[in-house]
Amino acid sequence: MPILTHHILPKFRRTHVLFCTKNGVFEEFNDTVLPKRGDSEEPEELELLLKKPSPKQLDNGPVDEIEEVEIEKPDEDEILEPFYKFFRPLEEEMNQNQISVVEENEKVSVEYYEPKPGDFVVGVVVSGNENKLDVNVGADLLGTMLTKEVLPLYDKEIDYLSCDLEKDAEEFFVPGKVGIIQNKEAMSGEPMAGKPVVEPGTILFAEVLGRTLGGRPLLSTRRLFRRMAWHRVRQIKQLNEPIEIIITEWNTGGLLTRIEGLRAFLPKAELMNRVNNYTELKENVGRKIRVQISRLNEDTNDLILSEKEAWEMMNLLEGTLLDGTVRKVFPYGAQIRISDTNRSGLLHISNLTRGRITSVDDLLAVGEHVKVLVVKSKFPDQISLSIAELESEPGLLLSNKEKVFSEAKEMAKKYRRRISAFSAKRKLEVLPMNGLPFEDEERLYANWKWFKFENDSP
Repeated sequence: MPILTHHILPKFRRTHVLFCTKNGVFEEFNDTVLPKRGDSEEPEELELLLKKPSPKQLDNGPVDEIEEVEIEKPDEDEILEPFYKFFRPLEEEMNQNQISVVEENEKVSVEYYEPKPGDFVVGVVVSGNENKLDVNVGADLLGTMLTKEVLPLYDKEIDYLSCDLEKDAEEFFVPGKVGIIQNKEAMSGEPMAGKPVVEPGTILFAEVLGRTLGGRPLLSTRRLFRRMAWHRVRQIKQLNEPIEIIITEWNTGGLLTRIEGLRAFLPKAELMNRVNNYTELKENVGRKIRVQISRLNEDTNDLILSEKEAWEMMNLLEGTLLDGTVRKVFPYGAQIRISDTNRSGLLHISNLTRGRITSVDDLLAVGEHVKVLVVKSKFPDQISLSIAELESEPGLLLSNKEKVFSEAKEMAKKYRRRISAFSAKRKLEVLPMNGLPFEDEERLYANWKWFKFENDSP
């Protein structure tokens, strides 16, 4: 078979090449340009290596000049043209049929609640462990709540708040009272596996304390309940009524207890009975005492109580009937010790009887037991007493002292009915204007509008 040989040159130039024809005879040419064939013969083309310039064939004469043709790089659009067909129909459809939808989507923006320290928030527990809870409050990040901040309780309050439904249900089932219901079956049996205090999906109310190092909102339910407790204590002081407490601790200055979860202090100077030593002071632990809130300050966490003020509120109201003992006798009256307390009041000679007398000693003696009625005093710090208001007829004390004391309860009721008809209603102390709007949850909780609450029950 004839062999075709050629030389590859770096550039086009004249060379000596042997070609093979149809009849098997080699013909020699001195140029790479093919000679012109007859009309009957089809021209044979010679293709050199790819990416090399091709010679330009001339009809007559040799090739004087060879033009190099540069290969143009395709555009980016030409390269991606085969892929456009997969996306162009969807784009056209959206442009034609969903223009309004696209415009509406462009207007939609995601808005998150921005937690600020001091905000009250409502959240839903998403997950958690024994150390912390993850709570969704509508912010861009989940909130963090330590487990110790979940329950607003202290170990000293458990016994005080514990409620036995079989014994003291009526005491706890009153508006505004907080208590813990005992589960005797769970507490009396053997130890068993417990359940999480807070499970996913539980709604919690909390206060924002700040942010963690990771930027997550730091929450506390205990802090919120503390703010609510101070509001509740202010309401108690506004009512100006004695309340019953249980002494839980003591120190050298007095007794300690808790009211609505807040630590309260009862100075020993405000006790009805004088304390002579620490042993007597310690014996008051566990005792139930009626006290009155005398001073409170949320900023300094001061909550001061007084047993004396509570006793005066209950026993020294105008029209109250008291048992007393004559301690001293004066020309202008007598000093009466009230019951078994160390408090004393003045029985003036003008309030002793409606009859005419010359000396107090003629009617009263030191150590004598009497019944007296609390009347309005001209001096705020003085307890004013009367026996004359207990007489059913003027001067009855001079003739029949026993009858006066036997009719004392009935006469005291008449006196109270008489003064109640003329006494104006007591005005309540106005609460601070910066009080929390607990009655309006939308105003109280800063992220209320980020939640939608639905009732699943039919």
